[in-house]
Amino acid sequence: QVQLVESGGGLVQPGGSLRLSCAVSGSFFSINTMAWYSQAPGKERELVASITSGGSTNYADSVKGRFTISRDNAKNTVDLQMNSLKPEDTAVYYCNANIKITRYTLSSSYWGQGTQVTVSS
Repeated sequence: QVQLVESGGGLVQPGGSLRLSCAVSGSFFSINTMAWYSQAPGKERELVASITSGGSTNYADSVKGRFTISRDNAKNTVDLQMNSLKPEDTAVYYCNANIKITRYTLSSSYWGQGTQVTVSS
């Protein structure tokens, strides 16, 4: 069974920084694209940043220049470094990964449990 475990959420002041981490464990063949999503109260879950197995990244316009996504393929982890945080960044952040369980199965989407990020003075 594949599991995604997140850590690093919490309360931070505007302008501060926070680093989220997500670790994938269990039995699987490969991890393809990994990503971070955010969901604020009353809003849809939105893509924040993604990174392919080769290291190609994509960011939402609202976080470009402030957030950085990275991954360690040897450790099966993906991180989100969040700098210059704003109150509007407040949301639950979810780790996502597209994973092939075996060589002969399709890639499926897996989610972490979510971690709360609150930006407030």
